Amino acid sequence: MRAWPYWNMEVGLKYCRNLLVIVFTGSFLAAGYLWWVLLSPFTYSPPKELQDIEPGEYEVFVYGTLTYWPVRWLVYGRKGDPDQAILEGYRRDGLDLEKSARERVEGLVLEVDERELARLDRYERLGIRYERVLMTLADGSDAWVYHRLD
Repeated sequence: MRAWPYWNMEVGLKYCRNLLVIVFTGSFLAAGYLWWVLLSPFTYSPPKELQDIEPGEYEVFVYGTLTYWPVRWLVYGRKGDPDQAILEGYRRDGLDLEKSARERVEGLVLEVDERELARLDRYERLGIRYERVLMTLADGSDAWVYHRLD
């Protein structure tokens, strides 16, 4: 009995080549999808009523996917050097925050400039899925927090 696919070098090479084509094609399609959804100018137009972002530095409290450095790198081009932070009086409810007097949400504070904040707004679909609200963290500092729209 012959072991498949290595019983014949030609069959083994064809198998490996096909596997590489599948992996490369899947990776290319995944990267294209992520670009289209996260960074493409074609999939998000901010509502006209949103104010322009003034030049400067901003602090943003994140508690979901943006706590992972690969996601931050994809969204605004660097992993950053975030600080641990706590938002008291809230709890996570899926993709949103809900007031809850005795609970707290752990997350990170990102320091971003106006260009990076605009990229975060695009990622969160500001004005469509989320609003950006200035909130006070447990340490007394203020940071922008994305809060789900109804």
